[in-house]
Amino acid sequence: MSQATLHLTADNFDQTLKDAGNKPVLVDFFAEWCGPCKMAAPIIDELAEEYKSQAVVAKVDVDASHDLASQYGVMSIPTVIVFKNGQELNKQVGFIGKEGYQKMMTDALDK
Repeated sequence: MSQATLHLTADNFDQTLKDAGNKPVLVDFFAEWCGPCKMAAPIIDELAEEYKSQAVVAKVDVDASHDLASQYGVMSIPTVIVFKNGQELNKQVGFIGKEGYQKMMTDALDK
């Protein structure tokens, strides 16, 4: 995991969204055993580096944080949700590739 990628749990999730203010927060809900999640992981880390001054990029391990996954309706993984000002802005289920994740980020930055 990139140093720019945060690891979120129920203990720090809400505070991270609050601290981000007007910056988008891209959250990757994943599991270690998930093949498509493993494909997404290096891309999410790249985005964390690319957008570190403009956004927050984070990951939630659904096996360790069942409550967070349930709270945000994560039924399949990977699920990537972009939040802005604490509100859910966009949600994608399944692996959508680097261009797809970049589009989620640029759309959030434009709003």
